[in-house]
Amino acid sequence: MPKPSIRFIHCADLHLDSPMRGLANYAGAPVEEMRTATRRSFSNVVDLALEREVDLMLISGDVFDKDWPDFNTGLFFANQLRRLVDAAVRVFVVSGNHDAVNKISRTVPLPKNVKWFEATEATTFVDETLGVAIHGQSFATDKMSDDLASRYPDAYAGLLNIGLLHTSLTGREGLEHYAPTSADRLTAKGYQYWALGHIHKRSIIREEPWIVFPGNIQGRHARELGPKGCVVVAGDAERGILSPPEFVATDVARWVHLTIDANNLTHLDDLATAVQREVQQSVLTAGNRPLAVRLSVNGRSLLHGALSKNPEQFRTNVCAWLNEASSGNAWLEKINSSLAAPMDLEVLAKRDDPFGILLRRLNALGTNREAVDQIAASVLSELEQKIPVELRGELLGRELGTEALRLARERLLASLSMETPP
Repeated sequence: MPKPSIRFIHCADLHLDSPMRGLANYAGAPVEEMRTATRRSFSNVVDLALEREVDLMLISGDVFDKDWPDFNTGLFFANQLRRLVDAAVRVFVVSGNHDAVNKISRTVPLPKNVKWFEATEATTFVDETLGVAIHGQSFATDKMSDDLASRYPDAYAGLLNIGLLHTSLTGREGLEHYAPTSADRLTAKGYQYWALGHIHKRSIIREEPWIVFPGNIQGRHARELGPKGCVVVAGDAERGILSPPEFVATDVARWVHLTIDANNLTHLDDLATAVQREVQQSVLTAGNRPLAVRLSVNGRSLLHGALSKNPEQFRTNVCAWLNEASSGNAWLEKINSSLAAPMDLEVLAKRDDPFGILLRRLNALGTNREAVDQIAASVLSELEQKIPVELRGELLGRELGTEALRLARERLLASLSMETPP
């Protein structure tokens, strides 16, 4: 008789020993600590599996970031999974594009509790005791434009069916080489849960059935923001998935973007207070994990002149503010500053010089949508001839004229701010 209910962990995109991009360029960065971040995050996943007494661990591709320079990466992975043997946790893995069969030249023996699906065809593992059927297929190469899901078998009756797949799904520009498929095709298989990998941002695509990307387990650069980890899921053969997948953070460091509106700030101390307030909140939210901070400072402020004259001193100040606010737990990755000097735009628009004339023209265009569209169409006409027909409607549908007008106005005002005393 099948077990009344089971629990499993679904994780993906471990990218073990993946480098933190450009980390050494950031002053004060905990380089050695961050280099082991992916390993320590996966250790946390294994700890969670033991703590929650799960029955299965599912890993949906990209265990490794690339071919190992030596055996240590593989040995670490095997040793972590060996911790699950005595707890009778079964582990199921598919390869993705980063660890495709033809990319990893070295191997290490894996524990007996591990099933790594083959790349030749979709296969199924059935456990009658647990009441589950797990279906999967690995990538043979790092480019997989075939719809692997179309080859997966239909659901096994009377069991909890789980599909393990590394895929970009469809409709994601630039990702067509990663086993593209559709949510409708996955649904048609009759499985209760699809454990997907490849997309590093956590998302639930559908709930009936559950189609889930857990995201990667550790952010590795400034585009992989916020908490990272895995999901814990409960289900059984009769009732399917019993509750929404529970996200659990396992990351050991985080990347955050902080934005400061400086419109009402007049003194450097005001800016320091605003930055430190955001940093303190981020440290609290991150559970005191190390933070890599990208700071954006926007608006029009009397601070513009002082900060633009000495950007290196400003960066030094920000580093000091972060260090103080976080007790040394946050470091600066990058500053994006779009500060401009405060200006009387009505007075500027009346100036009888090229700046005033151009500003008046841009202001007038801003109220004449038809004129903006005509200018955009003229400028884009040559480009349209060079792109596929099916993309032309999308290009014109992005309101590029309005966006270009906004950017032109902001560039003009930025130039004016450099010549106008605050």
